[in-house]
Amino acid sequence: MKADRVELNDSPLNIGELYEWALTPECGAVVLFSGIVRDHAEGRSGVTALTYEAYREVAVQKMHEVVAEARRRFVTAGRIAVVHRLGELQLTESSVVVVVSAPHRPEAFDAARFCIDALKQSVPIWKKETWETGSDWGTNSVAPISPRRVADAVGSA
Repeated sequence: MKADRVELNDSPLNIGELYEWALTPECGAVVLFSGIVRDHAEGRSGVTALTYEAYREVAVQKMHEVVAEARRRFVTAGRIAVVHRLGELQLTESSVVVVVSAPHRPEAFDAARFCIDALKQSVPIWKKETWETGSDWGTNSVAPISPRRVADAVGSA
């Protein structure tokens, strides 16, 4: 059964519930990716927290576009969830979760990889890093692109 789930949350992400949601009788594979807050960023050590911000309506619309493009590329995917957390997160907290179910593992892996890559490149979510001596916005920000222009794990663009 095909179904999509796109969310921006202010509270901790329930990874187990997202995994359970993705289970269907016709899908033999579920791939779950969880991006967590780590203690460093490019050129910065000692990161203690991250704060994520977004213009919710635009971010949710772009997240739906990511899922629609994943469905176009990976037609047998069953359930697809793209969920991102907003607000201040501490080390090891999950900031983003992508879950994809599919009949077989290659498409589940490829679709999940595409969704996280497309989310990072297409959705306007901003990250502020905090470390022992200060805070500033993330160093790797780029102008968002259309999900159709994102190269996926099998090389199409």
